[in-house]
Amino acid sequence: MVNLTVDLGGLRLKNPVLTASGTFGYGHEYADFMDLSALGGIIVKGTTAEPRQGNPYPRMAETPSGMLNAVGLQNKGVEHFATEIYPTLHGLGTEVIVNVSGSSVAAYCAAAERLADLGKIHAIELNISCPNVRQGGMAFGTDCTAAAEVVGAVRRVWPRHLMVKLSPNVTDIVAIARAAEDAGADSLSLINTLLGMAVDVERRRPALSTVTGGLSGPAVRPVAVRMVWQVAKAVKVPVVGLGGICSVRDALEFIMAGAMAVQIGTANFVNPRIAADIASGLADYCRRESLTSLDEIRGVV
Repeated sequence: MVNLTVDLGGLRLKNPVLTASGTFGYGHEYADFMDLSALGGIIVKGTTAEPRQGNPYPRMAETPSGMLNAVGLQNKGVEHFATEIYPTLHGLGTEVIVNVSGSSVAAYCAAAERLADLGKIHAIELNISCPNVRQGGMAFGTDCTAAAEVVGAVRRVWPRHLMVKLSPNVTDIVAIARAAEDAGADSLSLINTLLGMAVDVERRRPALSTVTGGLSGPAVRPVAVRMVWQVAKAVKVPVVGLGGICSVRDALEFIMAGAMAVQIGTANFVNPRIAADIASGLADYCRRESLTSLDEIRGVV
């Protein structure tokens, strides 16, 4: 028998495969392609205290081995989520985690406080690392003091599992990780997108309306694996790895580097079944290798 369950700092998942925020909607969009209960969890699109229109178009561009996005956290706000989306998420058979962002510490706290009223949301992912918003976002995730301030403030108003999503656009990822851990994070997810740019040579201008955007996909995976390896060795809380995972082999790289769980993001746009396929593929791998659980290889490198 293979046991894929993981304890993510008190948050128990049936398997280590999650979907990354911003790539899986609210889950229902993918229900025609897979049994959502096959997943360890779904991290829904970024939610803010107030509605956000996002950035002007164009805000997505394909790149070699990846994509750039500058969507800008478009959403209808936490109150809309609580009253319109939350009631539809019951009975999915998997954990639902809400990604929370904001332009100020107060805005982060306001969203987290409202979500605390929703008893079936057992975890939030605090996004202090989005490179596509002009205020807040990545600014909190690139400075230890600012990261600790926002994580500590949300920790005081959010009573359940607190995952903090880290930016790769820093000099020392370990310092930021430790600051978030010390401020009360129950787990850390990394990496968010790398800051990048593309030029439309026909129009002779940037491909994105915001000039720069977040690079994701297979191109960022080696950077993500390296950072997960560094952080997993340096902190005591569980680490969730993401960045360009497109196969079972990719997921295993993160797990062997020390990740407790993984998130599938950009690959969902290419194969809407990929997350479920990777979950079942991890079980197949364990059987082939005569492993009873992934704990036997986690952090092996």
